[in-house]
Amino acid sequence: MKIKLLTLFVLVLITNQLFAQSAAKSIYGELGGAGLASINYDMRVMKKEDGLGFRAGVGGFAVKVEDSNNGSSKVGILTIPLEINYLLGKDSRNYFEVGAGATIVSVSNKSSSNSDDNSNFSSTFGHLYLGYRLQPKEGGFLFRAGITPIFGNGFFMPYFGGVSFGYKF
Repeated sequence: MKIKLLTLFVLVLITNQLFAQSAAKSIYGELGGAGLASINYDMRVMKKEDGLGFRAGVGGFAVKVEDSNNGSSKVGILTIPLEINYLLGKDSRNYFEVGAGATIVSVSNKSSSNSDDNSNFSSTFGHLYLGYRLQPKEGGFLFRAGITPIFGNGFFMPYFGGVSFGYKF
């Protein structure tokens, strides 16, 4: 998993250097949505505020779960949301955002009561995004809110959503 994170970081840095300095870029934290609880980097592909762009992020959390044998487990979830998106707007501040992508998920379960109960697995789920984005032209506070239908092998959640707060530069 460390190699995937390093690869993601290097791709973001290279892409940032390849495109012109005037392309809109932002960083934001998202609660809910494709990353569950994540920090994301977003950038337009062209030298303008709207249009085609992408997002890459990393997130996750850990919880401690007590079991019936007076033991406990620590469950950790790592998410890596990747998305292609498009911003539509007539002014330079309010946008309708649409996107599609995939989120890589890695789950680890470490039991303190029995070392044989340790388990790890990785998976991927797809997601769509339909929402509102407030993004000032000259930079500053960024806000996103939207519906994020998620789907995978045998499941579909059409009413999953999220909010984001960050900074556009």
